[in-house]
Amino acid sequence: MPAVPTDSLVLLTGASGYLAVHVLQQLLERGFRVRGTVRSKDKGDYLKQLLAKDGLDSKFEVAIVEDVEKPNAFDEAVKGVDAVVHTASPFHFNVSKADELIGPAVQGTLSALRAASQEPKVKRVVITASFACVVEPKEPVYTFTEKDWNNFSTQQVEEKGDDCDKSQMYRASKTLAERAAWDFVDKEKPSFDLTTIQPPLIFGPLLHQCEKPESLNTSVNNFYQFLEGNKSAEDAQTGFGSFVDVRDVAHLHVESLVKEEAGNERFLVATADTSYQPLLDLFFQHASPALKDAFPSAQKGNPGAPKPTQNVIDTSKARRVFGWAPKDPKDTVIDMAQSLSEYKKQKWT
Repeated sequence: MPAVPTDSLVLLTGASGYLAVHVLQQLLERGFRVRGTVRSKDKGDYLKQLLAKDGLDSKFEVAIVEDVEKPNAFDEAVKGVDAVVHTASPFHFNVSKADELIGPAVQGTLSALRAASQEPKVKRVVITASFACVVEPKEPVYTFTEKDWNNFSTQQVEEKGDDCDKSQMYRASKTLAERAAWDFVDKEKPSFDLTTIQPPLIFGPLLHQCEKPESLNTSVNNFYQFLEGNKSAEDAQTGFGSFVDVRDVAHLHVESLVKEEAGNERFLVATADTSYQPLLDLFFQHASPALKDAFPSAQKGNPGAPKPTQNVIDTSKARRVFGWAPKDPKDTVIDMAQSLSEYKKQKWT
């Protein structure tokens, strides 16, 4: 038997986010009913209109949660649901203090878990964590698995406080939020089990509401800046660990609900260890003339340049449990560029 039957009601937090809209779409396509939390009515209306295009809106309802940090933020939204998928967490570096990232990440996670523990129907909670919870500086070539934890970033925040590098603040926020989730389950012994998904940078097409390029999520915005010629050839050689297609990550969130063996497990997911250069190479090799014309200043970098030596992300567990095979990086890059060109033409001009 699946952990959560596919006609069940699922609470999806942060439903208007880049990843979350893909999760929402795939949950509905799979037959789930979804209650999605958003911060405003406008965001909820956008989702309803988007889903109506494919006839998926009838099984979707909106719950307004303006502040996920509040202790009882999800208490009303969770009533009557059979599962929770918690995606609401910041991914940006626009802060001056560490707690501006750590607070929302940790308190938002605990708020969702406390609410879920009060609803006896909840069978499973799936949390979007990050490979930032796992990966820390190691001498190449080290292979990271789900047994690893990022202690480096949390130590950096403890030692340097608000003077810590902002990227380390973000990594610490994700690590502390996931640790808080597992500690909650260990101490409170709720009736549900927990699954966490650890993706690296997430790329792929956009579905969410994004009225200006500045509102893009960090990972896609980085690639967009290369397409617009705002980054250098040297930037293209910078390794960033790994990436994964947004549709793959969404798929694994859905699979985490229906696969019984996914309960109380962590899952690393990644497509390839790379830098931006191979992604730019794929764009120039496979983009149509019209798509290239949409980005006339795109940075080519140094085509074919060898990628830097990096550590390895072991995704064998996700492949084994879910029967998962990552999407072709070419499809990720081209579909992402195509959607960026459409947003640029239709929404940003």
